[in-house]
Amino acid sequence: MRDSGVVTSKTGFPGGREFCYTLESNPASVNPAAFYLDNEIRLRLPEAVILAWTTTEQVSIKGDHILDDGETLSILIEKDFACLAPRSGEDEADMYPHPNVE
Repeated sequence: MRDSGVVTSKTGFPGGREFCYTLESNPASVNPAAFYLDNEIRLRLPEAVILAWTTTEQVSIKGDHILDDGETLSILIEKDFACLAPRSGEDEADMYPHPNVE
């Protein structure tokens, strides 16, 4: 995330269908924004917000996106921490170190 400004992941479903989610750092963004298109949720956040989140102990990013109809979409993004106890079959290579590990 820190290097490219974009991180994407996906969840597979039966029939070969996929649901994708992308977190994107954008220097032109002022507020968090969310977009949904073609089975993908894309969250666009200000570059400074992402930089602070990835380089500090800050755990979450919160924001609101006002929709076209005036409703508010609440956005919450949190770091994925490695487990305190190892679990077989779980790949934790791209997770943040757990803050309670000594």
